[in-house]
Amino acid sequence: MKKDKKRYLILTIGASIGLIAAFMQTIEKLILLENKDAILACNLSSIFNCNTVLNAPQSSLFGFPNSLICIMIFTFLLAIGIVGRTKSHITSKLLYGFQALAIFMLAFALWFLFTSIYVIGSICIFCLICFVGLLLINASLWRLNFSTSQTEGRFTQFLFVMTRGNFDIMLWLSLAVLVTAAIIQRFYV
Repeated sequence: MKKDKKRYLILTIGASIGLIAAFMQTIEKLILLENKDAILACNLSSIFNCNTVLNAPQSSLFGFPNSLICIMIFTFLLAIGIVGRTKSHITSKLLYGFQALAIFMLAFALWFLFTSIYVIGSICIFCLICFVGLLLINASLWRLNFSTSQTEGRFTQFLFVMTRGNFDIMLWLSLAVLVTAAIIQRFYV
C-alpha cells in the first residue's frame, strides 16, 4: 500500500507537470492569435521554436488547440492521482481505463513530436515537457496495474512478469531515448 501511495504521487507529479506545460502552451497560442508575429517566450532557437509549431495546422488537429485536450486530460489524471493519494479505493477496471487513456495520450504526443520534428521542422518545448509528464503518468499507472500478480488472463500475467523484471522502466526510458535520438538525428547530425 505504501508503494501505491508513491505511485500515485508520481502520477500526481506527472499530471501537474503536463497540466502546467499545456496551460503555458495555451497562453502562448492565445498570444499568437492576437498577434501572429509575436515573439513568444518559449522561442529558444530556430529548432525549439513555439511560433513555428503553434502556427502549424497540426497543432490544432480538431479545429482547436491540442493543448486544450491536454489540459482536460491532465486535469482528470491529476484528480485521479490526488484521489489515490488519499487512500481511496479505485477499482482495477478503472485503473485499466486510466492506463488506456494515458497510453492514447502518449501515442498522440509521440505522433505530434515526430510530426514536429520531421514535418514542421521545429519543436515546442512545452510539448516535450508534456511528453515527460505523460511518461511519468504511464509509468505510475503501469506499476499500479501490473505490479501484483493478476489472474485475469495470460496477457496481464505477461505484463506482471514484465513489470517484475523492470522491463516497463526500460520501455519508458526507450521512448525518451527514441525522441531524443530523433531530435539529434534531425537537427544536429
